Amino acid sequence: MGIAAFSSDGGLEARPLTPVVGAEIVGVDLGAVSEDQFAFIRDAFDRYAGLLFRGQDLTPERLVAFSRRFGDLDHAPVMENGRTAVPGLPEVYLVSNIKDTDGKEIGSLGAGEAVWHTDMSYLAAPPDISMLHAIEVPPAGGDTWLCGMNAAYNALPPELKRRVEGLRIKHDGTYNSGGYVRQGVTPTDDPRKSPGTYHPVVIAHPNTGQPLLYLGRRRMAHIEGLDLADSEALLDELWAYATREENAYRHSWRVGDVLMWDNRATMHRRDPFDAASRRLMRRTQVKGATQPKAYAG
Repeated sequence: MGIAAFSSDGGLEARPLTPVVGAEIVGVDLGAVSEDQFAFIRDAFDRYAGLLFRGQDLTPERLVAFSRRFGDLDHAPVMENGRTAVPGLPEVYLVSNIKDTDGKEIGSLGAGEAVWHTDMSYLAAPPDISMLHAIEVPPAGGDTWLCGMNAAYNALPPELKRRVEGLRIKHDGTYNSGGYVRQGVTPTDDPRKSPGTYHPVVIAHPNTGQPLLYLGRRRMAHIEGLDLADSEALLDELWAYATREENAYRHSWRVGDVLMWDNRATMHRRDPFDAASRRLMRRTQVKGATQPKAYAG
């Protein structure tokens, strides 16, 4: 993970947000990114795993256009209100607690806490990148946290690294990050029987080769081949290292912010906020190009 600032000949600058994850990119309009500027952004994204762009005035169409430069985009999943997407833009997902004139929320995930997770890691090929554009923000709360998973792996004691070598975690698909049961899923109390996909505990980043702790979300996770008690104990130990505050960046939103993160190299969470306040984010996701691969050392 790059920890030093660097700049381009075209005037862009990457300013680290923490020593281990995230950087702010200064000097770019995401609605009009040149090829040279995009090359700089692409390089910075692999260095820092999360990028912040302040003051971006983007239409949904321009957000989609910028996002698509990183790869094919996922279509938005069905939201809790039964709607599928922004009309005419199936790639845009609304994260919001705002209600329409009929009293229905226009987006998903409400105003509550969203626990630490990696987006849609219950899939065989989870999305590579997620991106949020802030349209309305509450006066307090609703902060988004990013956790650097290379730093989390490096924090593990050598003995724990040896214990997890070659192991796989089942990434549960029962609940979303807001704690809601996904549409069409019947909950079970046994994580061995829940829907999901097993991925390596430690993966290699496909671009940088860095080792990354890959946990998904804690709820209903299971380590393959272990009984429930041993799996729970080992998962608790891993999560205690992964979510240390020194591995994380806390982002307080402003209108116009764009925050993007690498789902392979980070986890993220959201603080709750007053449900009487309004919050609206537009989200896009870049499809997973490959399945997560085990780190070979």
